[in-house]
Amino acid sequence: MILTGNEIRRRLGGDIEIDPFREEQLNPNSYNLTLHHDLMIYEEVVLDMRQPSRFRRLSIPESGLVLSPNQLYLGRTVERTKTKNLVPMIEGRSSVGRLGLFVHVTAGFGDVGFEGFWTLEMFAIQPVKIYPGVKICQIFYHEVTGEITEYKSGKYQNNQGIQPSLLYKELNPDAAPRNDPQLTLGLE
Repeated sequence: MILTGNEIRRRLGGDIEIDPFREEQLNPNSYNLTLHHDLMIYEEVVLDMRQPSRFRRLSIPESGLVLSPNQLYLGRTVERTKTKNLVPMIEGRSSVGRLGLFVHVTAGFGDVGFEGFWTLEMFAIQPVKIYPGVKICQIFYHEVTGEITEYKSGKYQNNQGIQPSLLYKELNPDAAPRNDPQLTLGLE
């Protein structure tokens, strides 16, 4: 079952944390998350799953930034969330999708116990201008059945910002990040 907006509000401070929380972003069965000004793009021509990839950071100015087709942009939410006893999921807003902007390519599914910012895998099918602070996606929550094992540690738990793919840690545990570890974590 998916929680209603009223149930999301009721569970704030318990099973659900959204920081910052703004009442006007609450929907009938979801909560709108906003786009942070930081973006990341890969610098590699070919991305190798077994190797860390170089990336560079961009900042979305208040006047906006045009996203180019055939380029993956990693963004993040302004909001940091924490979820207990529920499965969080994000989905792009229909108004954003109707502009040809995919907000998450495949990774809209969160784990029970996830805590952090949501990294967004954004892809535009035609040039589209984006702005910091826009309501970019929505988070919704599923109740689960059965014994719960919370996501406590992992590649993306307690992140501090945009997270590039860390799949190489599973496939090649000896590989070292190719960017400054502080940047990989999104710390400034």
